[in-house]
Amino acid sequence: MAIPLSNGLRALFLVLGCLMVATLTYTIYVDGSPFRRDLLTPWMIATLVDFYINTIALATWISYKESNFITATVLDSSANMLRKHYNESLQDPLYHVLLRQEIKGVEQKAKQSAVVTLRIAFSILGFLMLGTLIYTLITDGSPFRKELLTPWMTATLIDFYINVVALSVWVAYKESSWISVFVWILLLICFGSITTSAYIVKQLLQLTSQDPAYLILFNRGNRAENRAIAYDANKC
Repeated sequence: MAIPLSNGLRALFLVLGCLMVATLTYTIYVDGSPFRRDLLTPWMIATLVDFYINTIALATWISYKESNFITATVLDSSANMLRKHYNESLQDPLYHVLLRQEIKGVEQKAKQSAVVTLRIAFSILGFLMLGTLIYTLITDGSPFRKELLTPWMTATLIDFYINVVALSVWVAYKESSWISVFVWILLLICFGSITTSAYIVKQLLQLTSQDPAYLILFNRGNRAENRAIAYDANKC
């Protein structure tokens, strides 16, 4: 079961990465540079805020996963997840993709937990996106208008929903019920980074302030295993 899942995820993120490269190339060809003031309509700005809040969530994981900070800052979600699927064990592919390699062996003492800091940070990001959404609805009306779908808005939405796919894979790994998986993914599709922030805060509230923050990555079973490892490391 693990091998077909791993192969399927490899193929999925390879296709998504190629799709985004093709979209970016085509959009630059037909519409020129994205760095133009006329592109910054109210809904484009709101979409970019939404996109970058989701990117912050993914970048937080990549920074934890990568020991080299420079490597962490240049990897996007599709390329990074694809590379990890090739390099990690296939017994539990999602667990090994999420886990930093050193945690499996003897790791130095865990640093003071950032759980509380992350709760505050993602709460602020969620309210920032909610405020941006409400403000843009009030000042610019509905986003469901044909004239808003410029080439660069379309490219931004494709990029945004590729990140949503990556987050949805994590949600599916975390949740024990397919009903909750469906509900959370539907909310991710409809409300973007508001849902991302709410889900991350919800998961962080299941940790104590003394737990290592990386435990948020794992489902209930793997979380218990890694909590024991972190506890033993702190006793040494």
